[in-house]
Amino acid sequence: MSTPIPQPPGYPLLGNLTDIDPKSPFQSIKQLAQKYGEIFKLSTLGSDRYILCSERLAAEACNETRFVKGVSENLKQVRNGVGDGLFTAFHGEHNWELAHRTLVPAFGPLGITDMYDEMYDIATQLVSKWARTDPDEPIQVTEDYTRLTLDSIALCAMDKRFNSFYHEEMHPFVDAMTGFLRESGARSRKTRLELLLNQGPTRQYEKDIALMRSVAQEVIDKRRRTPTDKHDLLNAMLFGKDPKTGERLSDESVMNNMITFLIAGHETTSGLLGFTTYYLLKNPEALRKAQEEVDNVVGRGPVRFEHMSKLPYIEAILRESLRLSPTASAFSVTPKPGTTEPVLLGGEYLVPPNAILICWLPEIQRDRTVYGDDAEDFKPERMLSENFTKLPSASWKPFGNGARGCIGRPFAWQEAVLALALILQNFNLHMADPGYSLQIKQNLTIKPDNFYVKVSLRPGIDTTNIERRMFGDLAASVQERATTAATVKNVGDLKPMTVLYGSNSGTCEGLAQKLALAGNSQGFSAAVKPLDSIVDQFPKEHPVVLISASYEGCPPDNAALFTEWLKTADESKFKGAQYSVFGCGHTDWMQTYQKIPTLYDDQLSSKGAQPIIPRGHTNVATGTIFDDFDAWSDQLWSALGGESSTVTEGLDMELSSRSRASHLRYAVQDALIVKNELLTSVDASSEKRYIEFRLPTNASYETGDYLALLPINDFSVVSRVLRRFTLPWDATMKLKKGSHSTIPTDTEMSVSLVLASYVELNMPATKKNLRTIASYMGDKADTIDLTALDQHSPLDILEAHPDLDIPFSVYLSMLPSMRIRQYSISSSPLADPSIASITFSLAGDGTTSSHPGVATNYLKKLQPGSTAQVSIRKSPAPFNPPADTSIPLVMICAGTGVAPFRGFVQDRAARITSSKSSNNFAPAILIIGCRDPAIDALHTEELKKWEAAGAVKLYYAYSRKPELSDGCKYAQDRLWRERAEVAALFNKGAKVLICGSSALGKGVNEVVAQITVDREKEKGHEITEEDAKKWWEKLRNERYAVDVFD
Repeated sequence: MSTPIPQPPGYPLLGNLTDIDPKSPFQSIKQLAQKYGEIFKLSTLGSDRYILCSERLAAEACNETRFVKGVSENLKQVRNGVGDGLFTAFHGEHNWELAHRTLVPAFGPLGITDMYDEMYDIATQLVSKWARTDPDEPIQVTEDYTRLTLDSIALCAMDKRFNSFYHEEMHPFVDAMTGFLRESGARSRKTRLELLLNQGPTRQYEKDIALMRSVAQEVIDKRRRTPTDKHDLLNAMLFGKDPKTGERLSDESVMNNMITFLIAGHETTSGLLGFTTYYLLKNPEALRKAQEEVDNVVGRGPVRFEHMSKLPYIEAILRESLRLSPTASAFSVTPKPGTTEPVLLGGEYLVPPNAILICWLPEIQRDRTVYGDDAEDFKPERMLSENFTKLPSASWKPFGNGARGCIGRPFAWQEAVLALALILQNFNLHMADPGYSLQIKQNLTIKPDNFYVKVSLRPGIDTTNIERRMFGDLAASVQERATTAATVKNVGDLKPMTVLYGSNSGTCEGLAQKLALAGNSQGFSAAVKPLDSIVDQFPKEHPVVLISASYEGCPPDNAALFTEWLKTADESKFKGAQYSVFGCGHTDWMQTYQKIPTLYDDQLSSKGAQPIIPRGHTNVATGTIFDDFDAWSDQLWSALGGESSTVTEGLDMELSSRSRASHLRYAVQDALIVKNELLTSVDASSEKRYIEFRLPTNASYETGDYLALLPINDFSVVSRVLRRFTLPWDATMKLKKGSHSTIPTDTEMSVSLVLASYVELNMPATKKNLRTIASYMGDKADTIDLTALDQHSPLDILEAHPDLDIPFSVYLSMLPSMRIRQYSISSSPLADPSIASITFSLAGDGTTSSHPGVATNYLKKLQPGSTAQVSIRKSPAPFNPPADTSIPLVMICAGTGVAPFRGFVQDRAARITSSKSSNNFAPAILIIGCRDPAIDALHTEELKKWEAAGAVKLYYAYSRKPELSDGCKYAQDRLWRERAEVAALFNKGAKVLICGSSALGKGVNEVVAQITVDREKEKGHEITEEDAKKWWEKLRNERYAVDVFD
């Protein structure tokens, strides 16, 4: 038996019309939702709607196998102005399908990247206006945010400048749009008789529609008169073809979608920025953290595209703001066409087969079963990384659902992150009225009403230098002229290859074209085709690459036929084929992340096809699409026996080449990455990883040796250099013979390759560097204290002084040659002589540090199947376990200092296993310090297994959880607690090894000194702590050894 659905008492004919305040329908629905719970019914003028207010019911409604978009009464009225545009089209309307397939690529990652500079242009206009506003003058931020977002969508998508920041009044389009949306909502609540009797609002309504359409027509006519090859939304609408049918949009459809984008493309984002500003000013700690993140990531220079993916707290703030105040407060669904029986929701509520279900986001996104008792509070932390990805699927839906979700989401997101970063970088904000409580202004969307703030420039910024800060790198110039080089082989020498793509947004198609272009210099002639084109004819005679995305777990439109065929085709169609898969995905859709690429890989391998390399993937949310794809491509070419190119498009172009190592004078060889694992939880303050290398056949090592690595600079840092000197990615250079000792001379080289592979980009500037930079400053040199910048790299200094015209050749001469990095091997050759592993901590990832560790961030990105250039180096003799197993061993470490000791213990365990007894082995103890056993205790399962085998006795100290380690916070505290056992072993000749930071070494010295003083006192001898330290120091490298890595 079903549960009755509650409904407010109503009136005949009118129904619940009087329950909705026409001036504030948002507040009315909110109050009813709080009164009636997870579902209730409203009837107005004979039309029934069911309001869903819980995540569990919304999750069902979002199931696109059962429900489709329902066009609400409001949207039916909006159709008067925009017809069957993307937002207002009924389910199944042909023009929607045509426009969706044609226009989605314009908002794909490649398109959004291209829009950044114009978006930045408009955002800096807002900053410039605020910079010149009196700090005591209140600013109605929602109006300026409307100027920002309208001008951004108009310029980026249509090459139209409204120049809203140069006029006191808003553009007439805004007033017409506001009136149109307001009256559309009002008309949805009026009877036909009311509309007939009150013609005044109707006449104004028609005028507003006419004005909007005239503005759109003006933009269209201008483009037709003066065509451009710009890859923007307008060109896609006017000249783009549906990839499925080959049709073009009709003039009417172009007009409808033009107005749709002008409305939807700015109204919701301006509201998002308004609400976000309000929540930040109400939560000073969140504001402080946000400003601190911007300072750490962006610094004082321009906000660049590469910063967009490195501001996780800013993104969390925006998500949390949208959770509490979704600017598009609801979306409607209805049972799929053909449904004839009542539909059961939540296992208890029956709704008619033609019901309109409204997912009411302000309540769904406050569902306490999902967000807890503090669901009403603004807490950005709940939207960070894994916390966000673990949320139930329907608990955060501000951009709508599935195929009818907002296609402009990437545009809006980049715009909001950029605007917020620029504002926080340059201004301090506070409410004009400290007592202001949030008020809602509603048309089709919502935004804060009567919300004013006051802004003041942050210390060190004034109206004169703010322009240089924002545009510094654009003014930089170089004296050298960059040239472009490309290597092309004779067509007759090229081997065949097929690159297949499944793509709606154009991203995967772009990657396919990129791979095919690179294939030419690798010895391959690649044909690029959509996946659907090879149904029933999968190539088996040459390599095949499949590049695809998932869309809510479904294949792209041009891969749907292939996907179904692949599932059912006989394995004879694939047996013996060589293939590799690369997938694009977004972790905001965690439940279906990489679903389709994974399916391709699994199906092909299960049907006898042979993978060339493991499946590659990228998370669009991180903004590293091209980095990830380039790294994977390098693995692919290496596996296919391709050649290195003199022109690099990514970081790893010479990963397997020995020429770099030869010029740098390092004896390294290629080692294969077997495993790359994250050891710490997401809550760890620093990421720690474990990598296994398969060594070349002629390489061997002993327990305790070091692995030396020749790294490559991160492409984000290389890009900073190219931007600072306005060099294209494919610029080349040629050094005269004898002009450099480690960079190849008399040879044309890619500038990107040289920067990535041959020089250090993050090393602090030397005094000589500082003097060189000063020599280009002229009169300004006396006003700037360069000595205060001695911990900054030359690049940092040049970015901070964008007007400094220093030649690239001079900058390059400042950079030291790339140096090799050394890591303790954390394995024993007795376990597998071909495998050497390292355990390391990530040294800054570019998010919280402007100087990401070159080697550790390079290591982090290495995928299994790729290679790195390494060599084996012997460790100092003192820092080795005793060869005589009858000598006890005491090991003390903290953090990744456990690395060599893991190898020592693994070695002892292997020896004990082979001898089938631990009786011939003296005791060994290992004291380990870390923060929290649940967060950053490393290799615990293996160590416990080896402890059970008798190889070691473990003692832990947890600095954040000392109650779990007998009150010991640090490794030296545990040493003090176990001093009796340690002293007994030491008296039996034990060797003591210490690995960790200098703070650990100092702490151990202090404890040893105290133990020694106490021991002598028990013997009746009085010695000072200083005497004890001198005695201990004399034993260094004989009875104890230290390996300090900071």
